[in-house]
Amino acid sequence: MMTGMAINARADNWYPYPAQKIEPPFAADGKSVDVEYRPLDKAEKPWNICVSFPHMKDAYWLGVDYGVVQQAKELGVALNVLDAGGYTELAKQISQIEDCVASGAEAVVIGAISFDGLNNLVSEITKKGIPVIDVINGISSPNVTAKSLVSFYTMGFETGAYLAQKHPAGGEPAKVGWFPGPAGAGWVEAANKGFLEAVKGSSLEILDPKFGDTGKEAQLKLVEDVLQAEPDVKYIAGTAVTAEAAQGLIRERGLKGEVELLAFYMTPGVYEGIKRGFIAASPADSMVIQGRIAIDQAVRALEKKDFIKHVGPKIFVLDSETIGSVEKDTILPPDGFKPQFTVN
Repeated sequence: MMTGMAINARADNWYPYPAQKIEPPFAADGKSVDVEYRPLDKAEKPWNICVSFPHMKDAYWLGVDYGVVQQAKELGVALNVLDAGGYTELAKQISQIEDCVASGAEAVVIGAISFDGLNNLVSEITKKGIPVIDVINGISSPNVTAKSLVSFYTMGFETGAYLAQKHPAGGEPAKVGWFPGPAGAGWVEAANKGFLEAVKGSSLEILDPKFGDTGKEAQLKLVEDVLQAEPDVKYIAGTAVTAEAAQGLIRERGLKGEVELLAFYMTPGVYEGIKRGFIAASPADSMVIQGRIAIDQAVRALEKKDFIKHVGPKIFVLDSETIGSVEKDTILPPDGFKPQFTVN
């Protein structure tokens, strides 16, 4: 487990960034190889790149947006960013991408709503010679050009391992409420698998996973139900939205210190929660860097330059002890960053 890793990359010069490429690329059982990621200095021409996100309802996707926008500016390419409005909107995501390609996009970066649901679209687009970069969430199509993502299996696993370390086999038993996010999304299935794998053989009792949309209300309702049904629950672990939403609830009910919160990915709310001692820990997947790398991969593919086909930033767990050792602009959008939909 990587803790306390110092990330020296700064926002004005974020590279070389500690990353891991997967060999062979796209293989489910591929091996991680440490690399230092460096982008191109400039694009050869102002390519027109289309970026599609599931939504921009939370700071996680704002961070990815910040990454793609910054990298597009630094490389000198044009960007059009689309927002489908939520994980239920697969049809909308598909039609938005089709429209974008019809109006001249030369490469497409997709944060996919569904692991399998975009595969036909991906093969249609790539048949036209348009590169498709799979960012953050994962797409099962073998036709994608490149992947800029981390394994959410690893994210879930790191969170589970953090807990299992505190409650080894034969140790003090504890109940864990587990909230992996919207059922059917690739990243959710992967995180769920990793988390459950990591806690095997520990003294933790994991309650049945509670799946649901990553809106605050939806997550809050799920947490309330579990606290009601299982008053002796010791940990609430799940999406960043789960951990953020549960903070107020735990405070209101006087459960601080009795129920601990963990997230399996980082957002500004989780970052602040860890700093203030309301959230115990979370792995960071440097979503800003994933956005940056995706744009760099798209430009490299367009310019027929070498690119790493499957790569993501190195994952490290942050808790109250290690949170000071990381450059914030690599793992989060800057304070006050508003969604940006175009770079000209």
